[in-house]
This record gives sequence, structure tokens and C-alpha cells, in this order.
Amino acid sequence: MPHFSLPRLFLLLGACSLSANTYAATFDTRHAEQHQHWQSLVLTLGEERHFRAVETHSYADATLSVNTTQGVCDLPWLEMRVELDQRQQASRAVNLVPTRLRVDEATRHEGMAEFITERGDNGFYVHFYLNELDDLLDEMHSGETIYLGFDQEEREPWYMTFSLEGAAMAIERMQAQCASSASSATGQGRENR
Repeated sequence: MPHFSLPRLFLLLGACSLSANTYAATFDTRHAEQHQHWQSLVLTLGEERHFRAVETHSYADATLSVNTTQGVCDLPWLEMRVELDQRQQASRAVNLVPTRLRVDEATRHEGMAEFITERGDNGFYVHFYLNELDDLLDEMHSGETIYLGFDQEEREPWYMTFSLEGAAMAIERMQAQCASSASSATGQGRENR
């Protein structure tokens, strides 16, 4: 797997804000609602439904989101997206690095961050693999800022910070929409049509 340093990767960044237009080409965006620095929304593609709480305020070129999928609402995932200068020609994992996340002065959560590109997409994604994601999400409900740190081998770690102003409302709405969607989908399977 090729290795790119974070500063080199992020020199490629252009201006971005994750909005309804970002996913319009692939997913339809519905029910977007602003919650201070966060927003909650539903992404649909055919029968596929994803629910998102996203922070679009802290950076012009990066967003942080908490996501769930209809039918597996109890398995949320954390993702960061950064816009690149051009659409990517290949889907691939670029790097896997140790990461640390902390809300305000709370517990430091350690895990791994996988850097991914997707063919035809001008975004660069970071997926976080954390054993204590539920604890982190609980801390995000009452926190002010989330700090993300990425190891860069011999060099100093690279850090980002995102506001949590409105995160609790956005995450709660995202979870409620996912749960509501799951209960309304009951009985809609092929065997019941």
C-alpha cells in the first residue's frame, strides 16, 4: 500500500463544504436541518438509506460526520471528508495510521484512521476505527470541541479540531430518523409485498 504523509496529501486540498450538493450526483439528500454548526440529513439511493449528522463549520475544506444506515442504526461510524483538487481515478486505501480523538478534556480515544479515495469522487475520506465509539459519541453530546490527531511516523502528529456546537441535536435527530425509518420499513420486505 502506498504511503503519503498527511501534509503532502492536504496540500492537494481545495475549498469544500459538505452540503446537499456534494452527494446530489449519487445520493438524494432529504430532510436537511441545521443545528448551529452541525446539520442532520438523510441520504437516499433507491432503497438505500443513510442518516448523517455533519459538522460543516470549522473548515472550508473538511467535514466531520457521524453516520448510520437503515436497519443497522446501532452501528454508527465516524468519518471525515476532505475535498481534493480533482476527481480520483481509483478507489483505494491510501494509508492506515494510528489516531487519537478527544472531546474537550475527556478521555483520549485511540484507534486507527484509514485514508481512502473513491473513483470518480473529488473527496478524500478518513474512516475511524475505534473500540470506544459509543463513549466518544456520548462525550460529543456535551462537549464543545473534538480534537483529532494523526500519527505521521517520525514527524510530529497532525491535528484537526471541530466544533461540537449543535452536535447533540444533530446526532439525536440522525438516530431518531434512522430508528423511525427502521420501524416503518418493518413489513416492507419482498415476502410482504
